[in-house]
Amino acid sequence: MAGLHVRSALVTGANRGIGLGLVRHLLGLPNPPKWVFAACRDPEGQRAQELQNLASKHPNLVTIRLEVTDPASVKAAAARVGEQLGGSGLNLLINNAGIAKVNSLDTETLESMTQVYTTNTTGPMLLSQAFLPLLKKAAQGSPGSALSCNKAAIVNMSSSASSIKEVYFWDYAQAVSYRCSKAALNMLTKCQSLGYREDGVLCVALHPGWVQTDMGSSSGLTPPLTVDDSVRGMLKVLCSLSEKDTGTLLDWEGNVVPW
Repeated sequence: MAGLHVRSALVTGANRGIGLGLVRHLLGLPNPPKWVFAACRDPEGQRAQELQNLASKHPNLVTIRLEVTDPASVKAAAARVGEQLGGSGLNLLINNAGIAKVNSLDTETLESMTQVYTTNTTGPMLLSQAFLPLLKKAAQGSPGSALSCNKAAIVNMSSSASSIKEVYFWDYAQAVSYRCSKAALNMLTKCQSLGYREDGVLCVALHPGWVQTDMGSSSGLTPPLTVDDSVRGMLKVLCSLSEKDTGTLLDWEGNVVPW
């Protein structure tokens, strides 16, 4: 983890679960970012109490109001971050915000598919588009041409449930809309890796593991991974990423997850 040296990072869905864990661990790095932006729907609300407590102790933590499915909110968030950064760019965009519905093939609906896809796939696309100028600025201000998370990167939080080859955990939860949205997010990541390579932006999809969060426990089973273990592993993976990894889907230990 000591190898991650970024001046700025933004995490969506940062008020709880993996997002909050990422914020906490970024702040706790030996050489923490000058700015950590924690984005969520209602940073002043009751569900963001832990985030507010962190912000009161860390002057380099800036909370951002963001609804990832609302283009106006995304645009306003990018403007707010750009203003805070001054003339510098954003090194790390972590698209973590996501939702899941445990509907089966028989109970899946248009409304559920649309809501989950809009949040899990379209949201990261909108965020990446809005923050691309700041990511490009960070890449241009970094020495060397090799891609890395220390330079500029988009990290899309995916899932092993997106794997078309393996279809993990089908017997536990069909979660059709979730699986489809994350499979589409993997393709978005691949497209971004091709489209943003010349801009110096590394793009990767990460599977955080089956983690003890509200979402991870929604099936009624206890996941094996704690938030701290997952986040610690993912940050270690981010340190090691290079040009060969852009456009791939990796898990929290750095293993390739089958598409």
